[in-house]
Amino acid sequence: MQAINNRYGLDFTNYERTSLKRGVIRLMMKHKMENIVELWSAVLKSSDFFKNAIDDLLVNLTELFRNPDVWIKLRDSVLGRLGRKNLRIWHAGCATGEEVYTMTFVLEAMGMLHNTRLIATDLSTTALNKAAKGEYSLLLLKQYLVPFLKFFPNTGMEDYFDFQDTHATIKPRYQTNVTFRKHNLVADPMIDQFDLIFCRNVMIYFDEILKNHVLKLLHKCLKPDGYLMIGYYDVMPGAVKEYFEVDDVKTRIYKRKN
Repeated sequence: MQAINNRYGLDFTNYERTSLKRGVIRLMMKHKMENIVELWSAVLKSSDFFKNAIDDLLVNLTELFRNPDVWIKLRDSVLGRLGRKNLRIWHAGCATGEEVYTMTFVLEAMGMLHNTRLIATDLSTTALNKAAKGEYSLLLLKQYLVPFLKFFPNTGMEDYFDFQDTHATIKPRYQTNVTFRKHNLVADPMIDQFDLIFCRNVMIYFDEILKNHVLKLLHKCLKPDGYLMIGYYDVMPGAVKEYFEVDDVKTRIYKRKN
């Protein structure tokens, strides 16, 4: 981790140790490396190797309509309270984009997509490129079908994707209002203000120090009465009470304290 910081300026000091160790082992097995020295050498010698290694060190887990009850709660409660004004939404740690496009589907269903702007950020350039392309394998979409139908029981995926032989591409109208941007949640500033922030299953990689740092940033970036949505596996530090109040325990939705 020190070598990575010296070479690329990415500081993993306060990332959760167990998750990082799993990532290192995963990376070594993938490249058939017998010891850490081989990995160290590859990271220092090749920036391309390291750019691709980020995806193995920090697993990008996302799905279309992941945890459908979250999206149902968002539709039936949160978006209504935010109103139909010009919304700004930030997806922090967007990975390959499925969550972002899920959000565009929900917004369209509520007649709110045309006046909403979404910013989607991630540390991985590889994941961002895939997200911006909006292309997913048919095998992957088959896995997403059950949660998709729970939200849209009377709708087919062909209304949202253009299907080819082996993959499907998100329809252009769901990409128009989305901007994908590289961003290090730990180190980079964010000057924009948002009505709603998704930061789901990101903080599982952070220790208490980084969690507190990120919470301050998210609080600062939320407008008054804005909402934060975290993942089912994210454990909030005690300091969360300074910045947010629980809006819904089951779906892990928080409201900004003003």
